Amino acid sequence: MRRREFIKLIGGAAVAGPLAARAQQVAKVYRIGFLGTSSPSLEKPSIDAFVGKLRELGYVEGKSLVVEYRWAEGIEDRFPELAAELVSVNPDVIVTTGTPGTLAAKRATGTIPIVFASSGNPINTGLVSSFARPGGNVTGFTISGAELEGRRVQLLKDTLPTLSRLAVVWNSTNPGNFDFLQLTRTAAAALALTPEPVTDVHRVSDFNHAFSTIAASKPDAMIVLADRFLLAHREEIVNFASRSRLPAIYAYRAYVEAGGLMSYSPSDVDQFRRTAVYVDDILKGAKPADLPVQEPIKFELVINLKTAKALGLTIAPTLLARADEVIE
Repeated sequence: MRRREFIKLIGGAAVAGPLAARAQQVAKVYRIGFLGTSSPSLEKPSIDAFVGKLRELGYVEGKSLVVEYRWAEGIEDRFPELAAELVSVNPDVIVTTGTPGTLAAKRATGTIPIVFASSGNPINTGLVSSFARPGGNVTGFTISGAELEGRRVQLLKDTLPTLSRLAVVWNSTNPGNFDFLQLTRTAAAALALTPEPVTDVHRVSDFNHAFSTIAASKPDAMIVLADRFLLAHREEIVNFASRSRLPAIYAYRAYVEAGGLMSYSPSDVDQFRRTAVYVDDILKGAKPADLPVQEPIKFELVINLKTAKALGLTIAPTLLARADEVIE
């Protein structure tokens, strides 16, 4: 073989090596399992935020990324079955929403990384060992910010200075709700308010009884605790509040977008974008056990002025000035 031909052959091999390696990297398709509490239409803003951030990080659905969605359609009893389905497709990561769904995913697998986009206190519910070092295959983002429940109760009091009795809607099958309920009771007591009635809704069939109990009790206002099952049924809850002319505050802005009076909450969009960053970290080799659980850092006060007017309420200019968004 002539020298020139030999050099050309060696040079071609040197180029082909890196090109082949890059081709293999491009060919890698990551699979993410997504366990949703309600439906794609109801959780669209969160999904858009999550997938949009992954796109910014270089992942393209249908090319380098496949997302396997499973939706509970507001029925928490479906979580174990749906979690098992996701595990069976062997995803690289499972993303969950809410404590019950995350617990179901954790029971279904002890090896596939799980990232929760929202949860109550993950230590009290057994999801992680500690915030700093979760210790297993689960990590993520809580919605338990300092004094969140107290802020919500105070906002209702600011809106209704004569507020005395406060109805509470919660879900006893969500372990994270016990903390939220206790904090709400503590906040109410500090303002000399009576949290009554406290209605437990964890099945669709519970709504009629809860609504009739609240209506018969005639409270001054209502607070709905943070829970993805309740969020999935926000239209029923908001419609009840409207029919009953009952001012209410919620733990997600989606209630206000559906016609509720006001919400004070961590930003769902921000939570899901941060979740995408953790997914990217894990796909690049990080372990959930080493990724600390993070608390919310961005909060939103959203007020529906149209609903306030329908209820005959005048929202103080100082409160409107504090709102991150006013829906008119």
